Amino acid sequence: MPTRTTTTVAALTLAALCAAPAAAAPSARELLDRFDDLYRGESAHGTMTMKVTTAHWTRELKIEFWSKGRERSLARILAPTKEKGTATLKVDNDMWNFLPKVDRVIKIPSSMMGDAWMGSHFTNDDLVKESRMADDFTFAISFTGARDGREVVEITCLPKPDAAVVWGKVVIELEAKSDLPLRVRYFDEDLAEARVMTFANVRAVGGRTMPTQMTIVPSDKPSESTVVTYDQIRFDLPLDDSLFSLRALQR
Repeated sequence: MPTRTTTTVAALTLAALCAAPAAAAPSARELLDRFDDLYRGESAHGTMTMKVTTAHWTRELKIEFWSKGRERSLARILAPTKEKGTATLKVDNDMWNFLPKVDRVIKIPSSMMGDAWMGSHFTNDDLVKESRMADDFTFAISFTGARDGREVVEITCLPKPDAAVVWGKVVIELEAKSDLPLRVRYFDEDLAEARVMTFANVRAVGGRTMPTQMTIVPSDKPSESTVVTYDQIRFDLPLDDSLFSLRALQR
C-alpha cells in the first residue's frame, strides 16, 4: 500500500506535468527554413527519374546529380541513350550545358534563364536560384486546420521589393504533424496561378524522411506535368570543388 509521502509525490508530479506548457509550434520562418533545407545538405549525390508529359510527347530521363551547398550543382543524363552524357553545371549564378553529340559547352545567357530545363516544366532559373524563401519574401501563416482530410499549415509569401524573384506570390502548404511539404502554388506578377507543385511518396532516404516524388503542373496546361522521383540520395558527402568545373562537365 503506497505511503502518504509516495501519494503526495505522485500527485505533485502529475500536477506538474499537466501544468507544463505544450511545445511551441514552429514559427513561419522555421517552417520555411526546414522547407528550403529538406533536399539540401552540405553536399548531396544521387539519382532521380524525371518524366515529362506535354501535349505532344512524353519522355523519361534517368539523371545522376551532385550538389554542394546552394552554390554548386552538376546533373548528368544517364538514359535514354540518345541523350546520355548531356549535362548541366551550375556555379553560383552561372550555368552551362554540355552537349556530347556536338562536343560543345554552352553558357546559358540571362535571356534564356526562363526557358525549360531539358524540356521539363522546370526552368533554368529554378536550378540557379541560391536564395532562401525567408530572405526574399515577407511571409505569414495564412491558414491552419483541416484541409482535404489532413491538418495543414499554410504560409503565404510575398516578394520583397528588392528581391530578384519572378513570382508575385508563393503559397506553401505543409502537413502540420510532420512539417513536410504537401503543395506549393506559384503565382505570376498579376497574381494569377502559374503552376502547382505537389509532393508524395514520403519515405526514409539518405538518413532523412521526406517526399521522394515531386510533380509540377502548369496551371494553364493541366494535362501536362513533370514528375521527379528520387531513386536514391545521400547527404553530406566529401565532394571536391573540382567536381563542379567545366572540365568535369565534359567527362
